[in-house]
Amino acid sequence: MNILAIGDIIGRPGRQVINMHLRAIRKQYKIEIIIGNAENTAGGFGLTLDTAQELLDAGINVLTSGNHIFAQKEIIPYLDSDMPILRPLNYPAGVPGRGYMVFGKALIVNLIGRTFMNSYDCPFRAMDKLLNELDNKPRIIIVDFHAEATSEKVAMGRYLDGRVSAVLGTHTHVGTIDTQILTGGTAYVTDIGMTGPTDSIIGDDADAVIQRFLTQMPHHLTVGKGKPVLNAILVEVDEVSGKATAIKRIQQELKES
Repeated sequence: MNILAIGDIIGRPGRQVINMHLRAIRKQYKIEIIIGNAENTAGGFGLTLDTAQELLDAGINVLTSGNHIFAQKEIIPYLDSDMPILRPLNYPAGVPGRGYMVFGKALIVNLIGRTFMNSYDCPFRAMDKLLNELDNKPRIIIVDFHAEATSEKVAMGRYLDGRVSAVLGTHTHVGTIDTQILTGGTAYVTDIGMTGPTDSIIGDDADAVIQRFLTQMPHHLTVGKGKPVLNAILVEVDEVSGKATAIKRIQQELKES
């Protein structure tokens, strides 16, 4: 089975490049499941019903998220609906939404890190609990680990090696070159990278971000400009064993109109 995971989708530019290229990528690589991190799709901050539906209509099967999932209040009622949207599993009990779902032959899980982030429940123990208590789990298990620290991401990959099919990092928006299959058969990358504007600082307008660093004062941030690029990771998984057999980075720029 071929599974595609798309890195943090930033605003309109990210949605544009997905609408332009995703169907062709699915056909070219014979992809069965597409996962996309969608928590920055609404003006670069949060997720709305319209942006969620646009991505689902474009061919993404499951939308994952992270620390900005509750930024746009209108999406909250839909987190408990039939829409395939995940919030991190290790949010405290009672928070709206769900942290995992079965789609087709795969279990998709969304986790969030704690280092340099907020005070969430332990993602390692939350994942242990899920794996130990969930009945009739699919053999194929894909984890979107939305975390800041590279060490925490690498640790999660090693911790889950052999127990899940892939641990794929999101959140920092800068793709890493460490695509690999760990010794236990788990595909791993520290960060998929963002799907959004190239003339930006991790998706935001460059000048406004630079002013923040220069002045240490708040500046309103808007989505950056420049040709959008799609960053994704393609994972091939053996359906019998649930182990990854290949991992590949895919990068696609928006074609000129």
